[in-house]
Amino acid sequence: QVPLVESGGGLVQPGGSLRLSCSASGSIFSILFMAWYRQAPGKQRELVASITSGGSANYADSVKGRFTISRDNAEKTVYLQMNSLKPEDTAVYYCKMITGSAYWGQGTQVTVSS
Repeated sequence: QVPLVESGGGLVQPGGSLRLSCSASGSIFSILFMAWYRQAPGKQRELVASITSGGSANYADSVKGRFTISRDNAEKTVYLQMNSLKPEDTAVYYCKMITGSAYWGQGTQVTVSS
């Protein structure tokens, strides 16, 4: 069973919006930390946004004011609402969840281009 399943990526024009989702399988419990990372071609994976079990969120400076991370603890799902997208947001986006172990999603491609 795949631990984390992501959805919501795609192609969008500059200025557009996308919403990413990442859900944990039934075997994962007590999720302490959820986050979204991204990796552009030729670059290192970077942290985009994170949220604690209490709902405290943090963002990379490059996405502040444009992206919003949220979580549904009952559904074991984390979301990333991305608005005012820019070409430099193009990357593969990965979710990460931490319990006593760390789990990664398979990645979803986000392409921002006209």
